[in-house]
Amino acid sequence: MSAESRARWLSAEELECWLPVGGLLLRLPAALDAQMQRDSGLSHFEYLVLANLSEAPGRTRRMSALAALANGSLSRLSHVVKRLEGRGWVERAACPRDGRYTNAVLTEAGWEKVRSSAPGHVEAVRALVLDALTGPELAQLGEVARRVLARLEAAEPNQVAARPGPR
Repeated sequence: MSAESRARWLSAEELECWLPVGGLLLRLPAALDAQMQRDSGLSHFEYLVLANLSEAPGRTRRMSALAALANGSLSRLSHVVKRLEGRGWVERAACPRDGRYTNAVLTEAGWEKVRSSAPGHVEAVRALVLDALTGPELAQLGEVARRVLARLEAAEPNQVAARPGPR
């Protein structure tokens, strides 16, 4: 039996749901990236890195944990952190618990960049997603997103991280 004959093809109802989800997955990141570039001169990925560091205890995270939280490879994160270091927003430091690891540390200038960039990002998230939904729809969207993320975590535990590792 071929893979094609074993495929569980989408029903008309499933396809009607999946096509808009696919469009959302493509267009929302591009729209958020465009807003961030226009308003703050950052890519959305750079903003996610800075924002994740701003929320970490001591504004510090292991590079590997930060890569997972920002949904990027360690190689991609390393290139981005190098750019952010060049702008004075991030510093790298040896992990005090285990010198084999490197931490990314948000500088005071990086903190100010996050603070100045966040209002535009929040407004874009509201305008593009949250304001289009009622309270019950928001709760439902959150529940659906958590279920799908849990499946992604189970399928690819090394690729998707819902929690940071130790610093």
